[in-house]
Amino acid sequence: MFLLFFLIFTNWQAFAQTEIMVSGKIRGDSAALEGVTVSLKANASRSTQSGNGGVYSLKVPANGILVFSYVGYQRLEMPVEGNSRLDVKMISDNKALETVVVSVGFGTQKKTSVVSSITSINPKELKGPTSNLTNMMAGRISGMVAYQRSGEPGSDNASFFIRGLGSFGSGKVDPLILIDGIESSNTDLARLQPDDIATFSVLKDATAAAVYGARGANGVLIITTKTGLAGATSLSGRIENSVSTNTQNFKLTDNITYMELANEAALTRNPLAALPYSQTKINRTKAGDNPVLYPNNNWIDLLIKDYTVNQRYNFGLSGGSPKARYYLAGTYNVDNGLLKRNDLNGFNNNVLWKFNFPILQTPSVLLHRYHLPVLQKSEHNGCC
Repeated sequence: MFLLFFLIFTNWQAFAQTEIMVSGKIRGDSAALEGVTVSLKANASRSTQSGNGGVYSLKVPANGILVFSYVGYQRLEMPVEGNSRLDVKMISDNKALETVVVSVGFGTQKKTSVVSSITSINPKELKGPTSNLTNMMAGRISGMVAYQRSGEPGSDNASFFIRGLGSFGSGKVDPLILIDGIESSNTDLARLQPDDIATFSVLKDATAAAVYGARGANGVLIITTKTGLAGATSLSGRIENSVSTNTQNFKLTDNITYMELANEAALTRNPLAALPYSQTKINRTKAGDNPVLYPNNNWIDLLIKDYTVNQRYNFGLSGGSPKARYYLAGTYNVDNGLLKRNDLNGFNNNVLWKFNFPILQTPSVLLHRYHLPVLQKSEHNGCC
């Protein structure tokens, strides 16, 4: 009896640890739903969004539970139970739609009264293993195309377009970014922490962005940061540690083969040409004689690390009375590059402090508010 129980328990553990790729289609009352958030209940950071035709795919444990959420629809949980395909039909929730408020232009509006194309994102969906917010938007916002040109710390901002390009020429072709009503750059958005965001809305079409004129031709991102809540002081925090590596390194030939092929190429073009590398140099490099005069280095191994470890720390303090509220947030990031260096000669840091003190004369009149980065210092090494 004990042996049978042990075998069943062992098989259940193996089943629980097995990961499978689950895919399927998500439909609403009458059509496929695009932009539905699909996440693993035990780990919300493992998530994706449905694409064209409501199709989604996500790698999860065989015994996991998938959570489907979409604005205006009831939240749905479905156990995987080892199935590689789960087709889902979501039920509309009119009550939820009545309470959803989105940022439109210079104000807010209920979702049910919006006729233009606007997407609202839960800031929790933007959390991920990176200190750069722009790298978390790809695949989470329908209609947005995002791409990253570099992985160098401090210069790894992703560029993005909303429904393609709406203007051409030498002017600005990127979307308009408004953080707390102030036009901001891509770098300002990149350094913003998801923990400090209250609302995140994307205006996609001309109807939604008309109030911004020609500057809104490429779409508008409206971000509102958190403010203090009246009540007892509350402290929130998030500490993360992640490992980064190159997706793929260059595969280069060894030095001996390179010199031999370079000589062969020179003789192929001109049989009388002078050889780039003498046979003596090639032979002594093969033999390993005097590595100073005849080096045989693998520069990929000498300059680039196999992986690097990064840390991120974020803390927030909120509280106050109905007439004087405060919200303070601090972020400390350690973003290391993949280039090898001497630890005695480098110090990497990225410190950003944010203060937000709304002082109210009445509960509905905002007299003073500032949102100030006090210190932001970065000294990064490496690239890729």
